[in-house]
Amino acid sequence: MFKRKVYDELLEWKKWNGMYACLLEGARRVGKTTIAEEFARNEYDSYILIDFSNTSKEVMDIFNDISKLDRFFLRLQVEMGVELYERKSVIIFDEIQLYPKARQAIKHLVKDGRYDYIETGSLISIKKNVKDILIPSEEHKIHVYPMDYEEFMWATGNNPNILNMAYKSNIELGNAANRNAMRDFRIYMAVGGMPQAVESYIATNSFEAVDKVKREILELYYDDLKKIDASGRITDMYKSVPCQLAAKKKHYAITTATGKQKTRKDEERLFELIESGLVLPCYNVLNPSVSLSQTKDINCFKLYLSDIGLFTTMLFNDAQNGIEDIYKRLLSDTLTADLGYLYENVVAQAIKASGRDLYYHTWKKEGSTHSFEVDFLITSKNKVIPIEVKSSAVKNHKSIDNFKIKYSKQVGERFLLSQKDVGKIGTLKLKPIYMILFLLKDLGE
Repeated sequence: MFKRKVYDELLEWKKWNGMYACLLEGARRVGKTTIAEEFARNEYDSYILIDFSNTSKEVMDIFNDISKLDRFFLRLQVEMGVELYERKSVIIFDEIQLYPKARQAIKHLVKDGRYDYIETGSLISIKKNVKDILIPSEEHKIHVYPMDYEEFMWATGNNPNILNMAYKSNIELGNAANRNAMRDFRIYMAVGGMPQAVESYIATNSFEAVDKVKREILELYYDDLKKIDASGRITDMYKSVPCQLAAKKKHYAITTATGKQKTRKDEERLFELIESGLVLPCYNVLNPSVSLSQTKDINCFKLYLSDIGLFTTMLFNDAQNGIEDIYKRLLSDTLTADLGYLYENVVAQAIKASGRDLYYHTWKKEGSTHSFEVDFLITSKNKVIPIEVKSSAVKNHKSIDNFKIKYSKQVGERFLLSQKDVGKIGTLKLKPIYMILFLLKDLGE
């Protein structure tokens, strides 16, 4: 199993000694089940894993009567062939969204206190399959995201501590070192953080094989979306994300995705897409001088994909032939297209995985019909931190400069992320984009 940061969060949860069940939630194929089972195997004397997508009727029937828990646990141990030990065993309810009755039982199982409980659930359906049950309040939710760049480095045998030291030193790496580090980061952008894709990359070192895995995951997502919306419109909304970013639109437009007039039902579909965890909403903030969440415009937002690797595959969706060549060009930064939006997506993914919501800000240029735009805003120590993302050139940074002037009292440090080395232009700090994780950690301390 790959080293995942969620494991440390599970260790913290375990210290609560059974006060809550843990619900690992997230998009499909991000590694929830693997993490849960590895944790159970390492941290408990025994465990039972019930996969509700593939379990017997006899096991399902056990949940019909939980009034006598002694009998419930005895039947469960007999059916699963595993002995449970009080306060030393955990029961995993895998794909809990497929059997809501088991999720409802969590309230009583946690109160009993004999064992720990880990649930895994796909966001695409876990929120829909609760209509007829009492959702337990005894759940501690942990969101599982695709692997971030640090986890990717662990998986591929690279040492992220070296980059962390480089970040903290605030010294230029030099052209050769920066170029190599940037190429390694573009490998992550090409492969992404879906564990199956990472595993394929390590096993085959073939981008064609990796791309095939990612396309299979995307087909699975398309099938899931069609199950909740047979019209196909929600699928079109999902597929439209890369093209809308590529078109440099100021906000996501439903009509662009569907090619039809927007309806109330379309707005509901879009909400379901966001709830699925397959996309990351980034809201326009109307007034960054106060709390970002208080002035976000819920009707004006961009959408990014939850995984940069899937984004890359969707972006080159029509390139069925010569896909290996396209990936090589991406790694060598010789693609003819301006791929700034690709770098934006990887930054959005990093910000979201750090536990922050996504915000940006636009405002009209004085005496012009055009607008300024700052790609991302976060907060640190009661200050607003603007972050701008460039694919290559760093000469044009008028938006982030004017943001500093307009909101001078609220603005803290300013960062421009690109493929360029560490540097500084006045008070504007230049950082290579591969340092985003360490930057976010630093601002969170």
